[in-house]
Amino acid sequence: MRLDEGRFTVIADRRDERLARSLLRTALTTDSFPGLPRPHSRVLIAIAPDAARFRLWIGPQAPEWGAAIALPDEQRIVMQGSQAASDAGDPRVVLRHELAHLALHEVMGRLPPRWFDEGYASVAAGEWDRDAAFETSVGLVWRTLPSREQLDRGFLGGGSEATFSYAVAHRVVAELQALDPSNGLRNFFQSWKRSGSLEVAVREAYGMTGAQFDRHWQGQLRRRFGAVSLVANLAFVAGLFGVLLGPLFVMRKRRDRRRLEAMRDADAASERALQESALAALLAPSQPADGADSSAPPLYRAGEDGYSPV
Repeated sequence: MRLDEGRFTVIADRRDERLARSLLRTALTTDSFPGLPRPHSRVLIAIAPDAARFRLWIGPQAPEWGAAIALPDEQRIVMQGSQAASDAGDPRVVLRHELAHLALHEVMGRLPPRWFDEGYASVAAGEWDRDAAFETSVGLVWRTLPSREQLDRGFLGGGSEATFSYAVAHRVVAELQALDPSNGLRNFFQSWKRSGSLEVAVREAYGMTGAQFDRHWQGQLRRRFGAVSLVANLAFVAGLFGVLLGPLFVMRKRRDRRRLEAMRDADAASERALQESALAALLAPSQPADGADSSAPPLYRAGEDGYSPV
C-alpha cells in the first residue's frame, strides 16, 4: 500500500497499514526541527514487513541492531514494521530521529560530523532516556571522557561503547543548545553554514572557543551524573563481592552450625551419663560396714504403732 500526503510518501505491507497511517500523521504534525528552517524535500518512508526485507531494502550497510536507517542522499527512510523486536523502541520516536537526520542534511549537507548528526537527531527526537547510559557507566567515573572527535570512533564499536557514544553525543548537543535559551541552535547553524567551520560557529554563536565548550559540557556531565554513576558502580562492586564471597560465608555458617550441634550433643551425652550414674548409686543395695554381723537380730521391730524396741 502507498500513502501520500504533504511532502511524505509511505509504503507498507497491508498488515502494517495502521502503523503506516500513524507514522504519517506523526510526520505531518511534527515537521519542524530545532534551529533549522522547515524542511521542504520530499521523503519516502518505507516500512519493511520483516527483518529480511529490511536488510534487502537497505543493502550491505544494513545495521544488525538498528530499527531504522536514514539515507540522506536519497531522502529515504527504511523502518522495521510491526514484526520488529521489542527492543526496536517507539516507532514514532524512531521516525522522528531519522527525519531529523534528513532535515539536518538538507540544510547543512555534509558539514556535520557523525557525533553531531547522531546527537542532534537524538535531541530532536526527545530521546532523554539516553542519559540512563551514564547512571552505570564506569567510563564516566574512572575514565577521561572522549573528545568530540573521538566520539565518531565509538559509534563503530558496537554494544556498550556505541551506547555510551550515542549518550555522550546527545548530551553534547543538548548542552550546546542550552547555551542560548532564546535562539537555541539557530544562530549556531547559520554561522556554521556561512563559515563552514564548527569552531567558528561555536565562537560566534556562544562566545567561547571549542576547548572552552569541551570543558563546559564535560563538567556539566560529571556534575549531573557523576555521583549517580559512582554510587551505581560501588553498588555493582559490592554486589560482585557478595556473589564471590557469598558461598564462602554460607560454607562457614554451615561449618559453625555443625560444630555447635556437635557440642550440644556432647553436653547432652555427658549430662545423661551423670544422671545415670547418680541413679545407679541410689538404687544399689547398701553394704555392711567391715566387721559387722549381718545376721544379728534387729534392734527394733515394726508394729501397728510404729517401731518398738525388741
